Amino acid sequence: MSLRNPYGDFEITDPQAMRALAHPVRLAALSYLQKNGPSTATQLSEHVGASPSVTSWHLRHLAEFGLVVDVPPPSGTDRRQRWWNAVARGFRYEMPDTPDGAAAGRLLRTEMLNQALEAAQQWLVQTEPNLDAEWSRLAGSANTTLAITTAEAEAIESAIEELLAPYVQRRDAGGTPDDARAVRYLRITLPEATEATDAS
Repeated sequence: MSLRNPYGDFEITDPQAMRALAHPVRLAALSYLQKNGPSTATQLSEHVGASPSVTSWHLRHLAEFGLVVDVPPPSGTDRRQRWWNAVARGFRYEMPDTPDGAAAGRLLRTEMLNQALEAAQQWLVQTEPNLDAEWSRLAGSANTTLAITTAEAEAIESAIEELLAPYVQRRDAGGTPDDARAVRYLRITLPEATEATDAS
């Protein structure tokens, strides 16, 4: 397991793949498959806001970049249906250093932030009111400004990922406690502009 990728995420390096995934339906479909496992386009369509045929087209587009694959139908289901699954539990990418690549990376970053904020709002409305007191107390957010270098920022990110990695990996390896539940961590890092940038 890579120290820079302790979760075993799918690593996206192709700007075209970033542009493809920046589409809201495709990103929502991939996110659903990563969280819930194999589904058909018809099942996914209820969760991504598109018709089954449109969802199927987007899934084939994701497959072109290796983000999803078709898998055998589960036993007891209609074998004529096409089932899809994500190739990994998550994905990651680094901002490319070419202008075209950076533009693709920003498109994907924008859609990821949009869907993260939408997920948080949905959680506030649908999930939070029904949590028991203990989990409600543990839920929340933090807003902290740090004074750090780029090297320190990378070290902090690596430390967070190493801390969380065992809990991510055990979902597949087994050994999850009976009283465990899924908890979503949304990490948003927003470097502020420098004075030189502000003045320009």
